[in-house]
Amino acid sequence: MELDEIKQAALKAINDAKNSDALTSVRNLFLSKKSEINQKMGELKNLAAEERKTFGQKINETRNAISKAFEEKLASINAQALDARLKNEKIDISLPANSYNKAGVNPLALVEEEITEIFLGMGYQVYEGSDVESDEYNFELMNIPKDHPAREMQDTFYLSDTMLLRTHTSPAQARAMKEARGGPVRIICPGKCYRRDNDDLTHSHQFMQIEGLLIDKGIHLGHLEKTLEAFVKKLFGEKREIRLRSSYFPFTEPSVEVDVSCDKCGGKGCPTCKGTGYIEILGAGVVNPRVLKLNGYDPKEYSGFAFGVGLERIAMLKYGIDDIRRFYQNDVRFLNEFKRR
Repeated sequence: MELDEIKQAALKAINDAKNSDALTSVRNLFLSKKSEINQKMGELKNLAAEERKTFGQKINETRNAISKAFEEKLASINAQALDARLKNEKIDISLPANSYNKAGVNPLALVEEEITEIFLGMGYQVYEGSDVESDEYNFELMNIPKDHPAREMQDTFYLSDTMLLRTHTSPAQARAMKEARGGPVRIICPGKCYRRDNDDLTHSHQFMQIEGLLIDKGIHLGHLEKTLEAFVKKLFGEKREIRLRSSYFPFTEPSVEVDVSCDKCGGKGCPTCKGTGYIEILGAGVVNPRVLKLNGYDPKEYSGFAFGVGLERIAMLKYGIDDIRRFYQNDVRFLNEFKRR
């Protein structure tokens, strides 16, 4: 066949192709290595230079014309196939949507989110530690050496002589101080803690805690008081007040217990607050200089404050929950009473 005849035959076959498989067969027939067009290339060596140039150009033009027709036909077939698929897979938007039963959220998660948001707004960062800690970070670096009375109050579960389930999130504070290498720190440390303590309805062997730590130059008890006052008003409402009572913690000096005014009586005294007008919510204090020194700080140059909040206690006060065990019983009826904001 001459080139014009090959071209016409190829264009007709491409036009008659009904699907991509038929079109591929046409392409293999006219554009493969064994096609007549490629066989025509072998005739070039027998032609004179001028004829060879003219004939070669015509072969290229023929091949390009067939390739172009093939691509256009393939695009048309694919478009038709897509249209057919869209019609077959059409969604009836008038049908009712699937309904999902959104379960409630554990109030501990709600309280943790709210407290975290408050302190993030104050410029704090979240620092998370591990549930399994060493005796050194859990006790020693918090100024609780071996045989210290505080260890009896924080009896926990030991995995070995030196590894244990942490009794507070303070080990995360120690690790943050070590990483800061004697520089400023402003963090909150949320997480689970463990103690052998389940004597009544307000205590559990596992509990949630958020501790805060701020270390910088010139920090004193007044900074702590104003920080906690802002925190309490944001969490419980602008009308709530706080008071500080002297206390003792090995890792702070001076140490304070922080109370919030009772929302039931407005601070006048009632059965809920046992007639005092206030309810204890957390412990805090100025970081003990020995703790600073143990963790790489110069107490003459740096100072700071720390505080610890029990999430169960906050949730029980905020939502009127009477039994700490409710947080861990996975009772859907209980959880459905709480929704994320």
